[in-house]
Amino acid sequence: MAFQKPPGTQDILPGTSERWQHVERIARDICRRYNFREIRTPIFESTELFQRGVGETTDIVEKEMYTFTDRGNRSVTLRPEGTAGVVRSYVENKLYGEPDVSKLYYIGPMFRYERQQAGRYRQFHQFGVEALGAVDPALDAEVIALGYSFYTEAGLEGVRVEINSVGTPSVRAAFRERLLAFLEPKHELLCKDCQSRIDRNPLRVLDCKTDQKHFEDAPSILDSLDEECSTHFNKLQAYLSDMGIPYEINPRLVRGLDYYTHTAFEYKREGIGAIDTIGGGGRYNGLVAEIGGPDQPGIGLGLGLERTIMLLEQQAEQANDSQIDVYVVGLGEAAERETARLVYELRRAGIRAERDYLGRKMKAQMKSADRFQARFTAILGDDELAKGEIGLKDMANGEQKLVPLNELAREIKQSV
Repeated sequence: MAFQKPPGTQDILPGTSERWQHVERIARDICRRYNFREIRTPIFESTELFQRGVGETTDIVEKEMYTFTDRGNRSVTLRPEGTAGVVRSYVENKLYGEPDVSKLYYIGPMFRYERQQAGRYRQFHQFGVEALGAVDPALDAEVIALGYSFYTEAGLEGVRVEINSVGTPSVRAAFRERLLAFLEPKHELLCKDCQSRIDRNPLRVLDCKTDQKHFEDAPSILDSLDEECSTHFNKLQAYLSDMGIPYEINPRLVRGLDYYTHTAFEYKREGIGAIDTIGGGGRYNGLVAEIGGPDQPGIGLGLGLERTIMLLEQQAEQANDSQIDVYVVGLGEAAERETARLVYELRRAGIRAERDYLGRKMKAQMKSADRFQARFTAILGDDELAKGEIGLKDMANGEQKLVPLNELAREIKQSV
């Protein structure tokens, strides 16, 4: 029997894993500059954490969670998103006792049993940040800017930022009545999911990707904002403008999670099918208290790495991380022995180097260098070794020259 990977998962193989490492390095470096610190939480948590944190009327909780009973008869769930687990850790470890805002980031796998689409898997990976302890809209702008910087520094072009305010619970309660009056005459025209949401959580209806044509004249929550919410949203826009972050206001943007207050935002990019959202987030001022901690405000984002990498590959701007710097060819017994030492020294110098281990002739070794897409081949024979020299060939233009063995690393570094 030949085993295969489970549906909705993928093997990230050599040649592809280097692209992941490249994107993850960018994420970590940006977080370092923004003073976010890494947090690593369990891959599974108590099911109730996600029911209370994410929201029982969300698609995630209702349809998509991987939930099972463990041997201790406890209901546990593979994490479908990162925020709830980070907030649980924030409360459990009393990080709210720190004098400054807690700025945390994570990179790791999430799990949702959802319909497979381009760039969307049942085990997928997110880069996310959470900032807890302040209501300042400047912090909202900082988080949005961090995500935008991630995409731009990764080289992804055409990313759009959309923002909205979803108000406070009291604002949403007033808006709910206006929205219900608009939706009820359209009840029979809506999909089954929207029909079931109208009574339980009508704002979620606006998040439906199927029925958008029915919502063109829907009331805007922005018209229901109170003074506090309007001030927060206006300041956010001013900060984003000051930073030069391009954005659009989308009054129907509500996100698919129940914990958001005030700011909601998404990053959009065409090229991955009907659903063009590649990341998003928002403010969640009541979530810490809901999970059992003090009433601390927070804001965060989650960015999908699969979709980011897919778009970078489509854009063909991602550097070819499978390419090596030099392939060292050894010809002759003494030269072949020296090749092992030489490759070791090149690697110590930070150069990506490879050599033959199968005892092949020069022609076969050169073909191997081509397969590795080597920038250079360094060819060492016994005669060259006796003279302390090595032949260096530029594989792009075919130029060859002799260089001293002890200067090979410097010569390669100057050229790559």
